[in-house]
Amino acid sequence: MNKNESKYFNTALKMNDALISLLDKKSFEYITVKDICEVAKVNRSTFYLHYSNTVDVLDEVVERLNDSFNNHLKTNDTQESIINKIDLDELYLINDDYLIPYLAFIKENKNIYKALRNNPDVFKANRTYENMYKSVFSPIMSRFGLDQKWHKYLMDFYMNGISSVIIDWVNDDCVIDIQEVSEFIKGLVVNYDKKNN
Repeated sequence: MNKNESKYFNTALKMNDALISLLDKKSFEYITVKDICEVAKVNRSTFYLHYSNTVDVLDEVVERLNDSFNNHLKTNDTQESIINKIDLDELYLINDDYLIPYLAFIKENKNIYKALRNNPDVFKANRTYENMYKSVFSPIMSRFGLDQKWHKYLMDFYMNGISSVIIDWVNDDCVIDIQEVSEFIKGLVVNYDKKNN
């Protein structure tokens, strides 16, 4: 990364951090470009070099958060422990090994996720699940003999349902205990018994 790229990246980080700071004080819909520029100590022309509007900043913040969580999942120890803890008789794709840390991560950053109420397309939880799909879920489904053609269908079913529950939980200020939410989600999902394959 050259000096100009580094400066560009650092300026973008300042604006991301400014938005996060502002979200502690007011709702996203009331945050303006001017607010972000004042907190980040950049001028408007610099803002518009990076973004078209405040939703673009929010999108980048969410992407950074999801990347941060994905990086945690990428460690071989984490992948191996999840895959090896799976019950050999039944296929449980949703378990506490990654669901609890993910819910805790979202609760810790709930002010950012709350900002997505009026911008649900930015939520993009599927980014996180796509990584989990490639590194964890697909190998597990293969291990249990689920035909490759059904992997995507099963994951789409899980993703859409789980994302909806998480969005509702965030909108309710994450008041329900993380373990309870995890148990609820696990109770909703389908267990694929390899005997039915």
